[in-house]
Amino acid sequence: MTGAMFDVIVIGGGPGGMTAAHNLSVAGLSVALIEDRLIGGECHYWACIPTKTLLRPIEVLALAKAVPGVSESLSGSKLDLAAVLAKRDAVIDHLADDNAVAELESAGIAVFHGSGRLSGQRTVRVAYADDTEDNVTARHAVVVATGTRPAMPEVPGLMKARPWSNRDAATMTEIPARTLVVGGGVVGVEFATILAGLGSAVTLLCRSETLLRNSEPEAGALIEQSLRDKGVKIHLGTELSTVDRPIPGGPLTVTFNDQRLEVDEVVVATGRVPNTDNIGLETVGLPSGKFISVNDHLQAVDVPDGWLYALGDTTGRALLSHISQYHARIIADIIVAQVSGCALSLRELAAHDTGNLAQVIFTDPQVVEVGLTESQARADGFAVRTRTAQYPRDVPQLGLYRDDYQGWAKLVIDADDDTLLGATFVGPEFAELAHAASVAIVAKVPTSLLRHAVAPHPTVNQVWDPLLANESELTID
Repeated sequence: MTGAMFDVIVIGGGPGGMTAAHNLSVAGLSVALIEDRLIGGECHYWACIPTKTLLRPIEVLALAKAVPGVSESLSGSKLDLAAVLAKRDAVIDHLADDNAVAELESAGIAVFHGSGRLSGQRTVRVAYADDTEDNVTARHAVVVATGTRPAMPEVPGLMKARPWSNRDAATMTEIPARTLVVGGGVVGVEFATILAGLGSAVTLLCRSETLLRNSEPEAGALIEQSLRDKGVKIHLGTELSTVDRPIPGGPLTVTFNDQRLEVDEVVVATGRVPNTDNIGLETVGLPSGKFISVNDHLQAVDVPDGWLYALGDTTGRALLSHISQYHARIIADIIVAQVSGCALSLRELAAHDTGNLAQVIFTDPQVVEVGLTESQARADGFAVRTRTAQYPRDVPQLGLYRDDYQGWAKLVIDADDDTLLGATFVGPEFAELAHAASVAIVAKVPTSLLRHAVAPHPTVNQVWDPLLANESELTID
């Protein structure tokens, strides 16, 4: 298809790239989607989907053990690992993208299984594994959705030892007897939860003095205690010093803080780097290997005429698949509007994700974070007041869900206009609280009005009740 022209070219076939391509095609535009790995991307094969599939049976077993009348009936206390891994394999389509490609092509999208590289304004060169190439051109826009890859720290012996990244851990076929997890952020604590839940003896190294250092301190402390209760050995303020694996596939010897430890695998969860170092950004005047800076229309800054867009992880605005898909919908709307001759609106045709991001950390208990933490809000200059609650102390009926129920929550409120700036919820099955908090923050609903959104009894939604109690503006003289 050398010389082929499309209305829009999308480089990257993860959740964001697929969503952008689909929405643009539905709107009647011709679309090319270029991906050098599996269509579906990191989220589907090596991150969100497989990890949550592995976590679910761990959560269910823990819940069953904590519910009187169920715990007594359990015939065993261990998971069927073969069944757990088989379910994971089915959910990730056995690492095959045939169905995904077929669905895209049936929607009229041209799929190129190769590496896409910009070669100038609105032009992209596609390189294939057999050393052949295609050159394609976009009439209107190019969308970069190439995502990120795991970062590997420079530690003597680490790369030679072939450590696991999230990709290896998410698709593991056997559970290591002993695992070292390096990193105390979201990915690190989730994999510590998974591996410990599947029977591995886990040691976790965290460079900072707290887990989840970008979260509310109480959230990190609760997750730390929970992991310790599960047998995870945690070393805070600690960095990996050396790694040695004398026999390929054999055990590893690692050192840290003058300690030596033998483990069977090392999982590295120390951040992500953008996949922008080999996509031709320099041909359009942008730096290679960095996040692409975009405006709120998600157009690349410093590229004339606004034809180059970037979304999700590639922008560095948020490394979350649901934000990639949100950006993709915004970009599709913008391109369709421009093709139709409509002017861009900062209100409707723009991304409003700044300060509104929502994520769930799938540990036990789960951590829900929406908007700003207290420290972030104060750093941004807001006058802040906060409300906190502990569960089931403040909502006793939550105790009916399981024995030893533990939870905590915090609202960060703009003291000047009485609206939510942020919310954090820590507790079992709390993930579904995220959207209500997102709506309240995005819509800037005053807490005095939120008090009248009454949660049904008895449900987990009642965690809001003590947080909003006495948030009325009425006073008695």
